[in-house]
Amino acid sequence: MTISGWKQMLMRGTKNYKMNNHPFTLLQIVVRAQERNSIWKPMWLIVIGSRRDELSLVDCYQCYRQRYDMEHLFRFGKQRLLMTSYLTPDVHHEENWFKLTLLSYVNLWAARKLAVVLPRDWEQYLKTNKSIKITPSLVQRDFSRIITTLGTFAKFPKRRGFSSGRIKGYKKAPRTRHDVIKKGSKKSTENLKAP
Repeated sequence: MTISGWKQMLMRGTKNYKMNNHPFTLLQIVVRAQERNSIWKPMWLIVIGSRRDELSLVDCYQCYRQRYDMEHLFRFGKQRLLMTSYLTPDVHHEENWFKLTLLSYVNLWAARKLAVVLPRDWEQYLKTNKSIKITPSLVQRDFSRIITTLGTFAKFPKRRGFSSGRIKGYKKAPRTRHDVIKKGSKKSTENLKAP
């Protein structure tokens, strides 16, 4: 693999976004076989930011490779950990929910060595293969057994009495209403023609 880099590169921008204000580092990654023939087309990457010179070319390439791990995390989080299912107008609550789903993913990662493969009836290939890689989905399938085996340090909840509820006559302030943003209609070409 050969990584080539060019620093302080500029590209043509648009009227609204001036790219000459944003220099970048350009990378070219070429993977070759032993016969010196390129296996795939060269991959081109750019690194933009004020601290881009602090990164080596190998660091930039390794960070790009981590992108695929993050995409698998988000896919698994949305499908299996309910990452996007909590709907709230409060951003703080949504951020807390997102952190909670990431903590649950970390728990699955920490319990991966304790998990046992529990194949379903149609997953015959999991029964015969002893060197199967434990995925987060397989750990989640066995997580109830892991929890009961390890136990928990949490104490049982204690009743603190009944809540008095809202005071009689209390009215909650309504949420602020925001204007609906609608997509504008396209301008007809007749108005743009010169007379």
